[in-house]
Amino acid sequence: MTTRDITTWLTDMDGVLVHEEVPIPGATEFIDALKASGLSFLVLTNNSIYTPRDLRARLLGSGIDVPENAIWTSALATAQFLAEQRPHGTAYVVGEAGLTTAMHDVGYVMTDRDPDYVVLGETRTYSFEAITRAIRLIAAGARFIATNPDPSGPSQHGLLPATGSVAALISTATGRTPYFIGKPNPLMMRSALNRLDAHSESTVMVGDRMDTDIISGLEAGLRTVLVTTGSTRPEQIETFPYRPTQVVDSIADLVALVGTDVEPQD
Repeated sequence: MTTRDITTWLTDMDGVLVHEEVPIPGATEFIDALKASGLSFLVLTNNSIYTPRDLRARLLGSGIDVPENAIWTSALATAQFLAEQRPHGTAYVVGEAGLTTAMHDVGYVMTDRDPDYVVLGETRTYSFEAITRAIRLIAAGARFIATNPDPSGPSQHGLLPATGSVAALISTATGRTPYFIGKPNPLMMRSALNRLDAHSESTVMVGDRMDTDIISGLEAGLRTVLVTTGSTRPEQIETFPYRPTQVVDSIADLVALVGTDVEPQD
């Protein structure tokens, strides 16, 4: 691989910087190093529950100071995609403030009357009534969009069910599969790069999941770093038909690499 100086860092949040609200050692130092370096960076997350302002406050409470404009969520990417596909459309949204705010900000109307789309996002309070309504609207012809395909997410207490699991339930009931916007869809990466006016050849993606973070970075032409503090365990890496550029124990191992090049491991 031909190497070039890295000018842009993209990093996942859950499993890389934090486990829910518990900071992972080295995360604060890593973000501080990025800010001090003057390099472009974004913290990416498939979690659509929170707005960037909410996430900044939550990260700050964990001792990690990330500017609001340096946070990019699957909710923002989803809203951007829908605004480009069908400007000022309508949607029935199953999700929380991060998703509904993003949808409103691009001019979408939330409705359960013949919506253009059913949009499924992350929430910790999925209701049977909301899922049933989504199923009936999709069966009646609404297009099915989901913010991300993650079946589960890491926490300090173990795995949590995520959007992909609920999407599978709806798909089983309707026979319709959603179009997923978040990682590993290259749309998520391209929207992040466009936001920074960055180039794939000089960008590195740091993540904790081989099946979302690493594959999306790989397919977008980025260098990739897997940290083993999240979903993908070290013994699972060899089960995938692709490899990250580099594997490290945690984000703490990358602090010294900010401003340098990331080389592929043998």
